[in-house]
Amino acid sequence: MTGFRSLSSGLRALRPAAFGADPGGERLERIRRSPHFADGVFQNPVSARIRPDGSMIEFAKVYFRKEERVHRTPVGTVPVHPTTFADLARPPAGGLRLTWMGHSSVLAEIDGHRVLFDPVWGDRCSPFDFAGPKRLHPVPLPLAALGPVDVVVISHDHYDHLDMPTIKALAGTDTVFAVPLGVGAHLERWGVPADRLRELDWHESTKVGGLRLTATPARHFCGRGLRNTQHTLWASWAVAGDEHRIYHSGDTGYFEGFAEIGAQHGPFDATMIQIGAYSEYWPDIHMTPEEGVRAHLDLQGDRADGVMLPIHWATFNLAPHPWVEPGEWTKDAAEEVGQAVAFPRPGEPFEPAGALPGEAWWRAVSGPIAHPWRRPRIVEGLAGTSKGDLDLAGER
Repeated sequence: MTGFRSLSSGLRALRPAAFGADPGGERLERIRRSPHFADGVFQNPVSARIRPDGSMIEFAKVYFRKEERVHRTPVGTVPVHPTTFADLARPPAGGLRLTWMGHSSVLAEIDGHRVLFDPVWGDRCSPFDFAGPKRLHPVPLPLAALGPVDVVVISHDHYDHLDMPTIKALAGTDTVFAVPLGVGAHLERWGVPADRLRELDWHESTKVGGLRLTATPARHFCGRGLRNTQHTLWASWAVAGDEHRIYHSGDTGYFEGFAEIGAQHGPFDATMIQIGAYSEYWPDIHMTPEEGVRAHLDLQGDRADGVMLPIHWATFNLAPHPWVEPGEWTKDAAEEVGQAVAFPRPGEPFEPAGALPGEAWWRAVSGPIAHPWRRPRIVEGLAGTSKGDLDLAGER
């Protein structure tokens, strides 16, 4: 047995630091006691297939098809808003301001506190700096230029949401980290002191200053290494201050639990909703834009209230769809139900109670794209001809 332990220890020593650490000790015991842990793994609120549907060969054909790959990257430079430390140093007039930094990273300034969701400042969402999905645009400003952050919130441990270099940089500050159950093992390995961790199961809350942060259910999965044990939880988050409430979806497939989350923790002044990296090959674990708008309405009690900020798009190429499609589809879906949606450039601060950024900025750096979700329309002068699949960006 001594030889086996030596071999096992040697293999652990070879494990890349970016893989993080597996939960152990009291943390693992707490995981095993969770009502959401069964048969050796965390369970989704409703069943979800976490492996791609269908043939991987067929998926590879679609993903690497040359004529479609060209639509998955910009044709020009993505316009990044030149945010400065001075911009963020001025408090929001209405008490709530959001700054989308790209993908799912958002700085929320709420009732005098600063919350940073899923901060990813790395160039690639990958365990390696030489391979993996690379940014389509630079980060809007250096991490140090954000100024002090009261709490960093992590939705789950996938590389596009939990970035080791970013966490290591933040570990040297005084910020608190709110994470789903089990994720703390990664952060401790990267230098975050245990006393600055708030590790929560679904429906558990913690107080940081004047904020109440609650881990709420999501329909997704976890894992960073070669052996994904499903021993770290994934979550969405509800954050309540003295005057305002916000919600961050993390990654999730659509499920009916959004209405329950809204009833318990809403209504929300703003929601940050995942609307990108969807595919028919994994329909249960990411939402389409139409589902994202539906989720926002569920969270608001089926009312078109509050402001929706689309996240998880335009920064990394993670799915077969065109990179601008999530923005276009969200814009259409929201207009159909009268929902207010903010479309800031990466790094552009806005206040949900004020004027919302609404320009389709992505059209200037995108080629024409189809709109297959639109209802067929008749082209003037071509009676009987359906144009639904051929609508191009900017024509509506």
